[in-house]
Amino acid sequence: MKLSEIKFSDLDLPEQLMRGVDDCGFEYLTEVQAKSIPKTLEGKDLAVQAQTGSGKTAAFLITIFKHIMEKPKRQTTNVCPRAIVITPTRELAVQVASDARKLGAHLDMRILLAYGGVDYDKQRKDISKGVDLLVGTPGRLIDYLKQRVYHLKDVEIAVIDEADRMFDMGFIADIRFLMRRMSDFDKRQSILYSATLGQRVMELSYEYMNTPELVEVSPDTVVADNVEQVLYHLGSKEKLAYLMGLLETEEWKKALIFVNTKHMANRLKEVLNHNGYPAAVLSGDIAQDKRQKVLQRFKGDDLKILVATDVASRGLHVEGITHVFNYDLPQDTEDYVHRIGRTARAGASGKAITFACEDYVFTLPEIEDFIGHSIPTEPPDNELFKEPKMPPRKPYKPSNKPGGNRPGQRGRGPGSQRSGSNKGRRTGRPSGKR
Repeated sequence: MKLSEIKFSDLDLPEQLMRGVDDCGFEYLTEVQAKSIPKTLEGKDLAVQAQTGSGKTAAFLITIFKHIMEKPKRQTTNVCPRAIVITPTRELAVQVASDARKLGAHLDMRILLAYGGVDYDKQRKDISKGVDLLVGTPGRLIDYLKQRVYHLKDVEIAVIDEADRMFDMGFIADIRFLMRRMSDFDKRQSILYSATLGQRVMELSYEYMNTPELVEVSPDTVVADNVEQVLYHLGSKEKLAYLMGLLETEEWKKALIFVNTKHMANRLKEVLNHNGYPAAVLSGDIAQDKRQKVLQRFKGDDLKILVATDVASRGLHVEGITHVFNYDLPQDTEDYVHRIGRTARAGASGKAITFACEDYVFTLPEIEDFIGHSIPTEPPDNELFKEPKMPPRKPYKPSNKPGGNRPGQRGRGPGSQRSGSNKGRRTGRPSGKR
């Protein structure tokens, strides 16, 4: 994260807002902040190309807070947020709201979340009481909008974060739905952030924004220099033993292990726990309240290893992650950058260790082309293969249905139908009584 020579104290921010800036330890603007904040403070619409960890969240939050503090609120009926931030994932929404509360700790503002998987009625009730800054994911935002819990006809600032990810996750129709129900493009300020400003993203910005200015902050290297990268070519059946050896020899303090499937995540967690490495799983099918509890444990000192699918590769900001393990090589090139970007944050150093096996190695050339260099490769050390103790298999529990099912067999309780039954089929026999 590059720092500019501009200080936050040079921006003439309100005193209460500067106190929040100081509390967060911000002194100099990052490159993306230096190029965007002066323009957004003037009320201009921007389409900003910026990578994760570049300081973009603070950039749009400062703009939102200064606007709300200094501009009179528009006359409106019912509930309408003065500003809205739309994110692709629940984790990112929670992180943005957390940053907003820290930065706006000395401001009298109502900052609320709207995201799926948890607190449906509570979120609905809170929003219905009024909101200054609403942060959320497309699905839940649309849900409450259709119920008329709030409206967007008089919204003053709209931020779309990680627009490229919105396309990747199939949310672009939802974004258009929300944007069409906002105040006119020339009556609101719109800011869009994206890791890439491709044709699809630019079409979106020109369609719903007021002649946006382009701000491109392309890093000299896609991957931060303070991330040490290393790659091992291993067979798929060798990875587990080599991971155990690395956990035994590497000087790690907090580790994030990425896999490509939730099945592998759960299997790996069980093996790690059975071998004295307490671990938890973060994947898309886990209930949101449980996910938040896992993240809180990982952010504290209670949990040192988190096994995750790519749901955590963006929007997860945890200080002190010293090691990222790509147990499975990601199938999307950009996910590699986002995964290893979870370490070496805020100027710290970190290490990213990647396993390339026969199942996923085919994405390696594309990843190296995307990051602009080959990942340093080392031959596996035979002494590091440590066969783990495997957890006992869970006993099979027969079904409680009458008849006691065998695995894969459907129940045959009273009134049930055998697979060979002719009920409901044409049999060629005449109908009616003989």
